[in-house]
Amino acid sequence: MKAGLLSKITNLLTESKLVHNLARKKFIALFVVALAKSRNVQFHAIAKHFNDNADPASSEVRIQDFLREVDIDYTLLTVFLLGFLAGNRKLRLCIDRTEWDFGSHQSNILMVVAGYGDFMLPIYWAMLDNNSGNSSAQDRIDAVSHCIKLIGKERLGLVVADREFVGNKWLKWLKDNNINFVMRLPKGHYIYRADCSVQSVEGLGLSTEVPLVIQSVMVDGVWANVWVMKLKDGDFLFLFGTVTAKFMGQLYRKRWGIEACFQNLKQRGFDLEKSHLKNDDKLRKLIALVSITYAVCTSLGIYQHKKVKPIRKKKHGYKENSFARVGIDLIQKWFRPQNNIPEKTMTRILAFFRLLAKRLRIYHEQKKDG
Repeated sequence: MKAGLLSKITNLLTESKLVHNLARKKFIALFVVALAKSRNVQFHAIAKHFNDNADPASSEVRIQDFLREVDIDYTLLTVFLLGFLAGNRKLRLCIDRTEWDFGSHQSNILMVVAGYGDFMLPIYWAMLDNNSGNSSAQDRIDAVSHCIKLIGKERLGLVVADREFVGNKWLKWLKDNNINFVMRLPKGHYIYRADCSVQSVEGLGLSTEVPLVIQSVMVDGVWANVWVMKLKDGDFLFLFGTVTAKFMGQLYRKRWGIEACFQNLKQRGFDLEKSHLKNDDKLRKLIALVSITYAVCTSLGIYQHKKVKPIRKKKHGYKENSFARVGIDLIQKWFRPQNNIPEKTMTRILAFFRLLAKRLRIYHEQKKDG
C-alpha cells in the first residue's frame, strides 16, 4: 500500500509531462511524501523521510543535485497545477507578495494563487530583485498575462489584490482587457466624480462599519466603482473595481484564500520561510516542489472531507483544519509503521489518485490541443 501511493503520485507526474525522466518523476513523488511527513523544507529534515533504504546524507545530496541540475518548464508546471482545478467553474486570481530574510539574503516573491471557494493553489511565482520593494506594474501584467493564457480568458472570473497593487498602468491594463477586478486602495487616493468634484475617503464622513457605494468614479486615472467602509480602528476598507459595486466587499473577502495558502506554505504547513537557499533559481524550484506537494495534499484533504469524513467546524464557523492539513495528516498516517487508516479508506484514496491522474491527462491534452 505504501508503494501504491508513491506509484499513484508518480503517475500524476507522468500524465502532466512535467519531467520526462522516470527517475526524476520518482524523485518528485518521494519528495512530496517526505515533505508532507517532515513539514519542513530544510533538506536535512526532508532527507530523514526520503527513503527508508538510503542514508539521509545520500538523500540530502539527491535533493541538492535536483535543485542544481534539473530544469523545470514553469509553463508546464502551471498547466499541471491548474489540472487540479480542472472543470468549468470560474477561477479567481489572487495576487500578493511575500518576503523573508536569511542572513544577508532576502527573498522577495510575487505570487499568483488561483482557485474557487476554499480550493486555492499557487500557479505562478516570480523572484523579484528590488531590495524588498513592491512589484512593478509590468511584473503584475506579465504574471496575470501568463496565467490567463493558460487558464483561458473565458474561465477567469476575477482578479483580487491588496493595497500595494495599485497604479494607473496596472489598473488601466486590467480594465482595457475586460478583466474584472477588485483592489483595495490606500486611503490617500482621491475619488473624482463625473461632476468634476474631488473627494478624499476621510472626507466622506462615513459612520463606522457602514459601507458607502459610489458608481462610476475615477481613481488613479481609471473609471470604475468604489466601495468604502470605515473600520473600528479608524482605518478604511477602500475598494475599487469593475464588478458590481454593492458586491465588492463580499468579493474582496475572497482574497483570504491567498492568506490561507501562504499560511499553509509557511508556518502552518511546510515552513517555506526556513529555507536556507540563497540562490533564487534554486528557491524557485523549491517553491515548485512545495506547490506540487500542496496541490496533492489539498486535493487529498478535499476528497477526505467530501467522501470520507467531513472536517468539523469550530464555534466561530471556520473549519478545524485546512484541506491541506487534512491531506498532510493522511499521508503521515499512511507511512507510519502502525498504519491506522482503514484498508477500505486506503483503497478509496488510491482510486481517487487514479481518477485525478486521468483528469490531469485529459486537461493536459486539451491544453496541448488548444
